[in-house]
Amino acid sequence: MSQILETIIKEKKLYLETQPELFSPKKIDKGTLAMLSHVEFGSEDKVLDLGCGYGVVGILAAKLIGETNVVMCDVDERAVDIAKKNAVANNVSHIAILQSDCLDNIEDRDFTLVLSNPPYHTDFSVAKRFIEDSFKRLKIGGKMLMVTKRLDWYKNKLTSVFGGAMVYQEDGYFVFIAEKRQPYMAKKSKRR
Repeated sequence: MSQILETIIKEKKLYLETQPELFSPKKIDKGTLAMLSHVEFGSEDKVLDLGCGYGVVGILAAKLIGETNVVMCDVDERAVDIAKKNAVANNVSHIAILQSDCLDNIEDRDFTLVLSNPPYHTDFSVAKRFIEDSFKRLKIGGKMLMVTKRLDWYKNKLTSVFGGAMVYQEDGYFVFIAEKRQPYMAKKSKRR
């Protein structure tokens, strides 16, 4: 049975339909809100909402910077369908919303922001792909923001790929911000 959430984030009103089988169906996840409190969307940004669920992050970004500057994806077909309905309900129907296993179906390679609340209750293979693939799709100076309840593995992985990460602790979550400063992953530079 679907549920409608109404909320205001960054002074934008959102109407979001959710389904019981989707992540955080009864309220906006505190981790997602923590991540959003650490991002400023600029008019020149191109945003990827990686693992979009029912669409909170991408729809908010589209309302702030324009729907053609946002790409959303999720592996779950139901999540993609609901996110598309939510985009229409929030008057940002021109967002590119795709079903994709990680970034497999995403062609863009010029994102300035990748935002993700990964499925951290599984093994780390999904998060590993999210981090490594996002690095490859960010422009130099682009940033990945990720929120989890775990610190060490994510901090180490982001550091090994990006060369470092800022970490903020908020409401029981860790928000990571990593900036792409070189065209190759940091781990590879140590081999030279």
